[in-house]
Amino acid sequence: MTEHETTPGTTGDSGAGAVVEETRVEATPVVAPPPVPVASDHPDRWGRVDEDGTVHVKTADGERVVGSWQAGEPAEGLAHFARRFDDIRTEVELLVTRLTSGAGDPKHALTSAKHVQETLGDAAVVGDLAALAARVEYVLALAEKGLEAAKAAKDEARAAAGARKLELVEEAEALANESTQWKAAGDRLRAILDEWKTIRGVDRKTDEQLWRRFSKARDAFNRRRGSHFADLDRQRGVAKNRKQELVEEAEKLVDSDDWGPTAGRYKELMVEWKAAGRAPKEADDALWQRFRAAQDAFFAKRSEAFSERDAEFAANAKLKEELLAEAERIDPSADLEAARQQLYRIQERWDAIGKVPRERVRELEGKLRAIEERVRGAVDAQWRRSDPEAEARVAQFRERVEQFEAQAAKARSAGDKRRAEQAEAQAKQWREWLAAAEQAVASR
Repeated sequence: MTEHETTPGTTGDSGAGAVVEETRVEATPVVAPPPVPVASDHPDRWGRVDEDGTVHVKTADGERVVGSWQAGEPAEGLAHFARRFDDIRTEVELLVTRLTSGAGDPKHALTSAKHVQETLGDAAVVGDLAALAARVEYVLALAEKGLEAAKAAKDEARAAAGARKLELVEEAEALANESTQWKAAGDRLRAILDEWKTIRGVDRKTDEQLWRRFSKARDAFNRRRGSHFADLDRQRGVAKNRKQELVEEAEKLVDSDDWGPTAGRYKELMVEWKAAGRAPKEADDALWQRFRAAQDAFFAKRSEAFSERDAEFAANAKLKEELLAEAERIDPSADLEAARQQLYRIQERWDAIGKVPRERVRELEGKLRAIEERVRGAVDAQWRRSDPEAEARVAQFRERVEQFEAQAAKARSAGDKRRAEQAEAQAKQWREWLAAAEQAVASR
């Protein structure tokens, strides 16, 4: 950069340091005086007209002549000079409103208020001059405060602009040193430059220092990105050679009829293809087309062979459907042993038939298993019904019921009501247990 060049966004202000420090001055609150009364409402409170038409205004130091009225009634003269007072009052109140709302220019307001202040002592008006003077002083104070705030805001803006450029520089340096998202980082560096050009108010020296750091970061990023893509080109050359080898192997496997292992090898080749990385786009696309063509040719041949096999399996499925129809007629309730023998013979014939189409396996096997479960369930139920322990438990409960019923009858005959009721209660309890035991045997 030559001595006549400026960095984007610099203003040429003098100064030193990367960031302008903000200086805050605690301002004393400005107390507003009471509003100025409207003079035209009661002009006689603030002035008078002599018999010769001379108009006077009342001040803290006494009366002051403001003019002469010869055009009509004295009251009209007072009203005329009161309206002139109200015009000045309105101007001052407008300045107050603009300054307090933040819409006014403090510098312009200060000039206007000073003009009013300078001319108020000789103004040809009738009204509360003391109140208006106090109001003008209030405007002057507000304007001074506004100018101070504007200066502080300008200093703050300058500090913020320097701080923002420093942030952009530090972000650019981080991208230059760390980022591997080349496109995103490059786009971000261009966006940083665009934002840099919009930032104004930083002094020339600071701006030049920050600009040199930013330019250095961009150059470092460009060098690192160039090196990365050079390495990437070398890697893509290696990937191209590796994929060429995979394509040649895939093409050799097309005529294989060793379906399982060859299909497995094609899956492995796909994994190796993905692991090889990307070759240059044009070469990568061409190699991929050859690889897919070889793969598709093999699996088309396998599908054709499987179709022939499936035709055989379909015939087997029809034979198994006929066996299922025969098995459905097995009735375990009529002769359980015969049902078991018949099912056993069907199972042997089932295994001898052989395989069925893959999509029919679950359906057909499920139907056969349902018939097997039905026969097995009947066998299990018969065994549970003949369980000697369960039968003995039922007989024991029945015997206990009969014993307590006999005791109750004997006690009742002897007139022993208490013992009869006890025996009947025990008999009732054992009858409940007997019913539960019988139900358990029946449900097995």
